[in-house]
Amino acid sequence: MPLSPGLVIWLAARGHDAVHASAVGLLRAADVEILDHAKRERRTILTADLDYPRLLATTNPESSGLILFRGGNYSDREIEDRLARVFALVPDEEIATSLLVVEKTRIRRRRLPF
Repeated sequence: MPLSPGLVIWLAARGHDAVHASAVGLLRAADVEILDHAKRERRTILTADLDYPRLLATTNPESSGLILFRGGNYSDREIEDRLARVFALVPDEEIATSLLVVEKTRIRRRRLPF
């Protein structure tokens, strides 16, 4: 969250097992609850919420991967284009163990835990 639930359809069409937080009863859940759920389910979180990197560092260092969109508002098409680039550049097993910061002009990667 706050990424579009429609992104799940785009991801599923490309072979990813994706769910939106709202679809698993986490619409109004605290960020820590979403992190815990993702860890249990071995899922990577996609978000534009800037609190997640701090939470990973302080409360859940063994979490699953995180893809963070920063630096402005993104249209669904821009998110899809940048995710396609992430998937082309970073192997799935590394996505699952990384914090990937996606910005308008670059993608940065940091291994977890940090």
